[in-house]
Amino acid sequence: MTGSSVGIDVGGTFTDFVVRAPSGRLSSGKVPTTPANPALGVMHGLTTLVGSAPLASVAHGTTIVTNAIVEGRGAVVGLITTRGFRDVLEIARVSRLHLYDLKAAPKPPAPVPRRLRLEVTERVGPDGAIETALALDEIPELVATLAREGVQSVAVCLLHSYANPEHERALRAHLERHFAHVCVSSDINAEFREYERSCTTVLNAAVMPLASSYIDQLAERLGLAAAGATLHLLHSAGGMMSVETARARPLALASSGPAAGVAAAAHVATTLGIQRALAFDMGGTTTDVCLIADGVAETSSQRKLGGYPVRLPMAAVESIGAGGGSIAHVDAAGALRVGPRSAGAAPGPACYGLGGTEATVTDANLLLGYLDPERVYGRAIRLDRERARAALEALARRLGLSLLETASGVIEVANAAMLRALRLVSVQRGYDLRDFTLIAYGGAGPIHAGALAVAAGIARVLVPAHSGAFSALGCLVSPLRYDAVRTYRGLLSAWDAKPADQRLRELQEQCVAPLTDEGIALDRIAVQWSADLRYSGQNYEIEIPWRDTPEALRAEFEARHRRLYGYATGESVECVNLRVVARVPDVAAELWDFEPAGTPVLSGDQRAHFPGLGEVALPRYDRAALAPGRVVLGPALIEDEWSTTLVYPGQRCAADRLGNLLIETGA
Repeated sequence: MTGSSVGIDVGGTFTDFVVRAPSGRLSSGKVPTTPANPALGVMHGLTTLVGSAPLASVAHGTTIVTNAIVEGRGAVVGLITTRGFRDVLEIARVSRLHLYDLKAAPKPPAPVPRRLRLEVTERVGPDGAIETALALDEIPELVATLAREGVQSVAVCLLHSYANPEHERALRAHLERHFAHVCVSSDINAEFREYERSCTTVLNAAVMPLASSYIDQLAERLGLAAAGATLHLLHSAGGMMSVETARARPLALASSGPAAGVAAAAHVATTLGIQRALAFDMGGTTTDVCLIADGVAETSSQRKLGGYPVRLPMAAVESIGAGGGSIAHVDAAGALRVGPRSAGAAPGPACYGLGGTEATVTDANLLLGYLDPERVYGRAIRLDRERARAALEALARRLGLSLLETASGVIEVANAAMLRALRLVSVQRGYDLRDFTLIAYGGAGPIHAGALAVAAGIARVLVPAHSGAFSALGCLVSPLRYDAVRTYRGLLSAWDAKPADQRLRELQEQCVAPLTDEGIALDRIAVQWSADLRYSGQNYEIEIPWRDTPEALRAEFEARHRRLYGYATGESVECVNLRVVARVPDVAAELWDFEPAGTPVLSGDQRAHFPGLGEVALPRYDRAALAPGRVVLGPALIEDEWSTTLVYPGQRCAADRLGNLLIETGA
């Protein structure tokens, strides 16, 4: 079927679109997000960019799952667990990080109240042996209790079910006769550590009704069934999954927006042969950073969401509350702070003229001359310099500073927070920032990237084509991908390869099945095995690529341990988890050669203020007209419809054949 392919990323402020026409040409756009009903914003954007043209596929990333968990808007969940273990969620983990901080936020409440945490008689040992049979006669009372309490979704997490899921599957078969939404921990997270596995399963259950409703509504509005197009959703590891998988494991949709941008950055880095890169996404609400090594984004097997541990493969993104809409304020000690509170899509920064009155990072950039007040962004938003001035004047009076000092201070504080995040994912993991390229995107990222790169000692900044809608591009270039993990314990000194190989093949079959169900040939599927190893007795493990012998596994583990921690010992090493990833890498969209528009390159100039230099002339260039190889010397603004790139004084920028901007910072 011929038709356009569309990547969609629903963010907190804007919904981004990248459209690939049947010819392969890419175009992008944005519409304001409609928080009350995100599907409305999606449909409005599709109507604006695609119209009535046929669709071949839609790849979609969304924040609805993340927002629902953070805001506590999940469904009413009931938990069934092994008798004697109903309080695992209440006991949680002891954390002493804030022992002496009297103002530290208390730990979040258990994600399921005690009255909805029910027990069933059964017991499986850590080796998978059934010690006590499942009491099937107790199930009717469990069902009746959950129904009485108005439970919408049921989570099942039995002790050691990762070793033997028989009892969980039996419970699921009974519960699915009475409840529309049921999930079991052996399907969601087949790993040891009861608290983390319970949390992950419960949170998945909590968002199942919301995600199913949204996916069904979106599919219906798109008319995908009638059009014959396909819908895939982006998951947190930076891959696409089917609608059926998303309904069963909606928690995997969490953090899909940041993962999409990272996936696009990794794709661009691979295309351009960049070995080390930092993805830097500064949007309206947050800034997300992630390390990319050898074209592969770093991933993490556990993150926190809403204060709860979530054990799913995720892009190792560090997020901070510093975006273009982040509100600047004075704290109780009289110090200037920026974020994490944001003006969001409504009312937005003061300069948007939509009702916002508090000073934001965007207002400071506008007042300093880093944005064009005469430009209409996205055919809809004109920036009002006087409204930005009024918002910053109120802040300046509280600080006792001039207007320009206050605006510069807002930018400096925001940059400092972002610099800490960049160092956290790189320097603190043993990498030298001088080896990296900073890939900057998002609506505000290309404005701040040049200054951040200098502060971090990074010599090169890349502002990719479609940088203002880069996460949507990530949906188009992300491969179909499925992950599976299962606990498997064994000392390398007494390693038995046969059962480990059998478990890996079972996990591989689990990952490959949804791909073959979509009609994908086996020879198109790339499979990767890995293992989580640790020194015996340690509490945390390291994921390493799979090797066929215990000697090779140990050598790989110690090399990685030495890289992370600076040492390796001769102590005993054990395996705790086996992992498999199956992906279809050749579905990713190729980047299209850039064809400059015939408009004048130099579109005008304005005055801008830079700390240490004062006011200088700032020429403005139209990005769409910059031919490959065209050099722009800083200071300068390079503008497109939704994003502005600031080339700082002393820096040099040139466009490449793909429409990317390459900035040499002089760092």
